[in-house]
Amino acid sequence: MEQTIKIKATISGMTCDSCKVHVDAAIKNIAGIRDVQIDNWQAGNAEIVALPEVSNADIESAIAQVGYRAKIISKTTSRQNHSTNERFNFDLIIVGGGSAAFAAAIKASELEKSVLMINDGLPIGGTCVNVGCVPSKTLIRTAEAFHNTRQTNFDGIETGTSHLDFKTVIRQKRELVTNLRQKKYVNVISDDPNVTVLKGRAKLLDQNTVQVNGKKRTAQVILLATGSSTFVPDIPGLRESFYYTNDTLYELEELPEHLIVLGGRYIALENGQLFARLGSKVTVLQRSPRILPTEQADVTDQLTEYLTAEGVDVKTGVKIFSVENNGAVNVRIKTGDREETVRGTHLFVATGRKGNTEKLGMENVGIETFGNGFIKTDDYLRTNAPNVFAAGDVVGENLFVYSAAYEGALAVENAFSETLRLKEETPLPWVVFTDPQVAGVGKDEAGAEAAGIEFDVSVLQLSDVPRALAARNTKGFIKLIRNKTDDTLVGARILASEGSEMLMEVALAIKYKIPVRELRQMLHPYLTLSEGIKLAAITFDKDVAKLSCCAV
Repeated sequence: MEQTIKIKATISGMTCDSCKVHVDAAIKNIAGIRDVQIDNWQAGNAEIVALPEVSNADIESAIAQVGYRAKIISKTTSRQNHSTNERFNFDLIIVGGGSAAFAAAIKASELEKSVLMINDGLPIGGTCVNVGCVPSKTLIRTAEAFHNTRQTNFDGIETGTSHLDFKTVIRQKRELVTNLRQKKYVNVISDDPNVTVLKGRAKLLDQNTVQVNGKKRTAQVILLATGSSTFVPDIPGLRESFYYTNDTLYELEELPEHLIVLGGRYIALENGQLFARLGSKVTVLQRSPRILPTEQADVTDQLTEYLTAEGVDVKTGVKIFSVENNGAVNVRIKTGDREETVRGTHLFVATGRKGNTEKLGMENVGIETFGNGFIKTDDYLRTNAPNVFAAGDVVGENLFVYSAAYEGALAVENAFSETLRLKEETPLPWVVFTDPQVAGVGKDEAGAEAAGIEFDVSVLQLSDVPRALAARNTKGFIKLIRNKTDDTLVGARILASEGSEMLMEVALAIKYKIPVRELRQMLHPYLTLSEGIKLAAITFDKDVAKLSCCAV
């Protein structure tokens, strides 16, 4: 069994990707180097796996010879760089570097398993921190702040013309992404002697072997956590046209004059509104009769009204004939009996997700897929191939970062434990971060009816919530769905500016079957949005519009 050390270093002087290539080659030329991982040239962080005889001076000298400077931050001896099973190089190989992969690596290390994480494509951290949750939500808050400088619901406040420096907005976004990636991902795992991170594209050769960077690596268990990316529909001219996805939209240096958005669900609506608030003209093209088509009409119709009032042109029931981008974007569509060409300056595609499984070599082990390249797993996150598990977006069920993290850890538990634990993701809370937000958990009316539940519904308008009245923002409502047989909640839908902050009380009530009568009796601080849950619970049996603020 080969003993190795893990060296963490920072490299200064790099100014581009070519510099990173030169440094990587210089380190690999040192005798005794086993692996090199350089995060990116901007941060200059390097993780090196080497034999014990490789000294700090060896590394610093080699890097100095190609014109850069290295500083050794730490050096640790790997307790288990190789598998406890002599047949394999590692106990676990993880393909992917996002939330599912990191949760899996941390769990495996806790179990004293040796781990090789192989990452390619997006930087370490995957979709959420790099091109998803983090950049989109900070830009949504930026857009909200800018929007609020130009309008107010309060008398006595004069609004004026505000200036937007879009380049600075994007720079601040990049700084946040870089810092969080470093603190929450790179730093978390860099000092773990059980985990080795390798940059490269992995290909499955058999149920215990992958090939990466021309070398074979083996493990007792392989976990596929490669995530998802934008599904691009087969629309004539689209693939030949230049378009943006969430991978590229947040790197724009100039604010789009007119952004055309293909899609009408989470990603499409969040980005459509944020760019409209920053000053772009925005047109949303959704093929379904309603945006968020899996939700009830009361939610989607009101949200459409609010978006339209802010200037977002929402077109639903759209058939797209073709796309052309020859310096300007031209999308030929039909809505009802009307045909027209929508013209814009930028095109954003948010038409669903696909599993990142291309060129992964799954045909070599016969792994089954479904839908848009998603991996089929059982209730324990096992694929149909022995020793191969999958977790996160690539399994195509609940495409949320918190689901991915849960699944990554669970897959490792099931892979290395004598007993198996079922995947259990209900009740699953979710949020669309528009303004007002759409927050949901559990069943809506259609789901309750399909499940054969005898239910009733309480709908409380935000205009009956004192906190909303005080904030002069009464857009939306709170809807609770109750099982009449046992007085427990089975679901909720909330349309409110901070609806997400009310969601977990309902999720816990559903999970632990807390009766509605007990929610009514709980002491909720006055003038909080969460008080709306109590008032909605009271609304099952009383008209709160006719009650005092001290109603119980």
